[in-house]
Amino acid sequence: MQQRATVAGPPLPVLDGPWSARIPQTEGADLDLVHSWMQQPHVEAFWHQAWPHERWAEEIAGQLAGDHSLPALISHEGSPLAFVEIYRVQRDRLAEHYPYGPHDLGVHIAIGDVTRTGKGLGRRALRALAEGLLAADPACPRVVAEPDIRNEPSLKAFHAAGFRPAGEITFPDKTAALVVHPRGEEDMLR
Repeated sequence: MQQRATVAGPPLPVLDGPWSARIPQTEGADLDLVHSWMQQPHVEAFWHQAWPHERWAEEIAGQLAGDHSLPALISHEGSPLAFVEIYRVQRDRLAEHYPYGPHDLGVHIAIGDVTRTGKGLGRRALRALAEGLLAADPACPRVVAEPDIRNEPSLKAFHAAGFRPAGEITFPDKTAALVVHPRGEEDMLR
């Protein structure tokens, strides 16, 4: 395992319109939204986090108190579209599976409203998110993700957003496709 460098927690992405990102509140409408999205069958099938309100409040508060991951709500034209978790790979289980750099960032994304899926918003959100994270951390060479290989809509969205395949990873709970959005060609995993 690599030596962990002292690097700040993950940043909020720098997004241009029609996109915006913000930190969710641990109560009220934000918590209700995240909770309801996580109950949706198309999200629960891959996130496995159809938790009660209280557990989601604790999860978001815990992420905000640490430096491993940052929860965020991504909006399109002012309307919330996705819940994301932005994480430092070096502090994640993914670090055991590829030669990460200290500034590598990873993302998890859930588009909760099924009526907003299948319209190209996911791939546009992922492209904006990756570019926004590279802008927020100029030392970050790549943004990665590890969607479940059975989640075909997610895989298609990541590939359409410029994430490139870099192999498969076996976790205890899933087999994942490692996908990479490099800053430049030299930042692609070999």
